[in-house]
Amino acid sequence: MSSAAPPKGAPPKTRRARHAKASGRGARTARPAGLWRDAWHDLRRRPLFTVSAVLIAVVLVMAAVPSLFTSVDPYDAAGCVLGDARQGPSAAHWFGTDNQGCDTYARTVYGARNSVLVGLGTTVLTALAGGLLGLVAGFRGGWLDAVLSRVTEVFFAIPSVLGALLILSIFRTGTVWTVTLALAVLAWPMTFRIMRASVITARGQDYVVAARGLGASAGRLMFRHILPNAIAPLIVVSTINLGVFIAAEAGLSFLGLGVQSPDITWGLMIADARARFHEAAGPLLFPAALLSVTVLAFIMLGDAVRDALDPKLR
Repeated sequence: MSSAAPPKGAPPKTRRARHAKASGRGARTARPAGLWRDAWHDLRRRPLFTVSAVLIAVVLVMAAVPSLFTSVDPYDAAGCVLGDARQGPSAAHWFGTDNQGCDTYARTVYGARNSVLVGLGTTVLTALAGGLLGLVAGFRGGWLDAVLSRVTEVFFAIPSVLGALLILSIFRTGTVWTVTLALAVLAWPMTFRIMRASVITARGQDYVVAARGLGASAGRLMFRHILPNAIAPLIVVSTINLGVFIAAEAGLSFLGLGVQSPDITWGLMIADARARFHEAAGPLLFPAALLSVTVLAFIMLGDAVRDALDPKLR
């Protein structure tokens, strides 16, 4: 049977008309391209991003809900049997036991929380302090920029270990929050310089000049036009710094300057196990291995984000 003929006077559905209709519908539903959308599309295709994101997700879940990974509470003294000290890995103790007879696997799992908290807290503080000061200094320039730049040079001249020792000696106690504050005080100049340089580059762009010519206020220029286009380097550095701060906390705890017992961190576990390393290597090797994997995962993630946000590397 033949198809029904179109009504008289009706325009024929030509191929060009159908193509124009489809093109118009696609134009209405197409989502505009942008830096962040392109970066996310690029990240999803990078194996380096996938591997690092999975590792970081596991560590974050371990830090947030350690009971999902072990039923043993390392803070319960009843779970430590001195007669079982320095045993090797077994079905009852996957990573063996430490010098006090405590389960090394449970302590490693619970130690992730304090180590990650120090890294996250220090990263947030340095990104906020250094980022905001760098934004203002780069946008304003003049004497304010000169003063802040000289202040950062003073902090860069202070040795990290000596500065941390001085700050932590003021508090007279090593907790997660005092270590976080000590690291943030020493590390914010780095994010300040990176943000300042990015803002100085962005403030001379045509879109900023046009917005200033249209009467945009200083606050609108900084936070609406400059900040979204200058924050990418800060995100990359903060991602890498998160792993660096976790390693720094472990170093301070290893030296006896960081988090103190009865809190548990990977650095503190390594420090406690080094004296009997030849008798029982597990209490040192397992937290050290998890520390290394975590730091490496954040560095890998930062490298992947950097490559995705830089159009020249695509």
